[in-house]
Amino acid sequence: MNSEKFNQFLNQLSKKGLPVIDVNISMNKYIKIDLSVKNKEEFDFDISSSREWENYLHSYLNRGNSEVAFGGYLEQRNIYDRSDYFKNLKEDDRRNIHLGIDLWCKQDTKVLAVLDGEIHSFRDNNNYGNYGPTVILKHKIDGQKFYTLYGHLSLSSITKLTEGSKILKGTTIGFIGDSSVNGDYSPHLHFQIIRDIENYFGDYPGVASKKNIQFYKNNCPDPNLLLKLNTLNN
Repeated sequence: MNSEKFNQFLNQLSKKGLPVIDVNISMNKYIKIDLSVKNKEEFDFDISSSREWENYLHSYLNRGNSEVAFGGYLEQRNIYDRSDYFKNLKEDDRRNIHLGIDLWCKQDTKVLAVLDGEIHSFRDNNNYGNYGPTVILKHKIDGQKFYTLYGHLSLSSITKLTEGSKILKGTTIGFIGDSSVNGDYSPHLHFQIIRDIENYFGDYPGVASKKNIQFYKNNCPDPNLLLKLNTLNN
């Protein structure tokens, strides 16, 4: 199935947006956020400081009377330059194009399996600027196999998991971690769809370079095909 047909398949799995965090948070409390290089005027603080990031996001949510700030698919960001794990001096090789959707909210917020599946793998990706604790689910629906990744979780989220365990849609699979474990970010969930996991285990690139973006765009479809957060009126 080519990428266009696969995207249609994902979009048709549900007419309504599928929840990926606590359903008790009203959709009226969601607000879009732009963390791209185009929005430089917002970032008049030290982007290397998780504390300043938390202060900024707390203020942003308060101004919008919201609890969740979301966005980021294919967003080109400069926030990864703080970490040598991503930074590269050659522009085309710099990994700064975001492949998932981020949902910025309180630590310990429930993270939910977006669809029925099984635990493919999990791992603590504890490099500075990386995912921290991460869970990957494998899904097989109508003959189509694909994966969903849930990054920046709490350490407790991965302590009692078993590979191959069946997971039902809407099941709590973990909780959002704080900056001490999540790669030194303000608390948030990174949610990503992956068609071919390749040989990765408990990890998969969440940002891509300009040089490789076409491959990753095809392999990591827009999460809004499932979440449909782009339909919210804000």
